[in-house]
Amino acid sequence: MPMAAVSVNRVSPAAAAAGLAGSSGVILAALGAHVISDPRLSIAADFLLFHAAAALAACGLALAFRYCGAWFLAAAWAFLGGAVLFAGGLSAPALTGKSWLPMAAPLGGLILIAAWLWVALAALMAARATSAMRQQGQSDS
Repeated sequence: MPMAAVSVNRVSPAAAAAGLAGSSGVILAALGAHVISDPRLSIAADFLLFHAAAALAACGLALAFRYCGAWFLAAAWAFLGGAVLFAGGLSAPALTGKSWLPMAAPLGGLILIAAWLWVALAALMAARATSAMRQQGQSDS
């Protein structure tokens, strides 16, 4: 049942991407507050910031539950991809006046919903794997 252990080398790119998403959220918030008064920028900024933090949490869970870590790591990438699509779908028209990808925000939202459900599934799998390892006298770390 356990998969290959997740290493720091596999988690680091997602953590770095989360840092970029978070900083992009701060930039959009600043643009919305000081340059372009459009509520879509605030929403886009919030989604980037919240889901960057969620991705970092998923990265931490991937390292904490190494043998189920791939599930948490997949959720981290889904958080990032969904947030970028969602935020891009909102901020592009606010910044340019054109809707470049009209389905980006709805698709990003669906991916974010899936990412949250994926975290729930990964947590249940981690609990099950941890319980099985304890019964066998093993440790997940």
